[in-house]
Amino acid sequence: MARLAGKVAFITGAGAGIGRATAIGFAREGARVAVAEINPTAGEETAHLAGNGAVAIRTDVTDPDNLQAAIHRAVDHFGALHVLHNNAGGSTPEDNTAVDAPIEEFWRAIRLDLFGTFLGCRFGIPELIRAGGGSVINMSSNLALMGIAGRDCYTAAKGGIAALTRSLAVEFAAQKVRVNAIAPSATMTDRVRKLMAGNEAIDRLARLHLLGLIEPADIANAAIYLASDESRMVTGQVLPVDSGVTIS
Repeated sequence: MARLAGKVAFITGAGAGIGRATAIGFAREGARVAVAEINPTAGEETAHLAGNGAVAIRTDVTDPDNLQAAIHRAVDHFGALHVLHNNAGGSTPEDNTAVDAPIEEFWRAIRLDLFGTFLGCRFGIPELIRAGGGSVINMSSNLALMGIAGRDCYTAAKGGIAALTRSLAVEFAAQKVRVNAIAPSATMTDRVRKLMAGNEAIDRLARLHLLGLIEPADIANAAIYLASDESRMVTGQVLPVDSGVTIS
């Protein structure tokens, strides 16, 4: 039997990279997927690739009204919500130390990564409760679990997501909502390949991967586990999928 049969999932930032791989993986495992993506063309492409009745919903995770409406639209279309995957986010080459990073880059990272995740939980968790419980999967980073120079905007946002994940897990356990996060290392999406080019700190990080570089499907597989009933006793965890970087 498909591992996610009967479940409805809402995945933000699903137009490319990890989000697209996860949407495809969820649909393959039987889930009906709402592809929440700010780029309508990319969202439609992912929905087509995922199949199984997946729908694309244009979604800006930094806009409370837009995100709330997108979640409501998914629930209206599919009838319920069982899995919320707050995947949208990312860093840029503008990131730097707290001393040197542009202030606007700090707020960009906080607004997209941390605030977007906060809003997803704000509007998605009540729908999970109405469905009788479910799984929230946030996207942190292994950089929230270790120190690395020159990424202070991104690490602040991803560290906040890790902390938020733990507190929400405690808050909503009684309503049968599990809240976990995945903490990837550099994953070979098109965006990350461009970011890695010429960035010495990330080049050093890449050399620490004990099992080789990570592909989007590796992160999608972890998300499938956290979305499924196989992880029914797992909550409040930040799961590194980082090829051993945090132990090397």
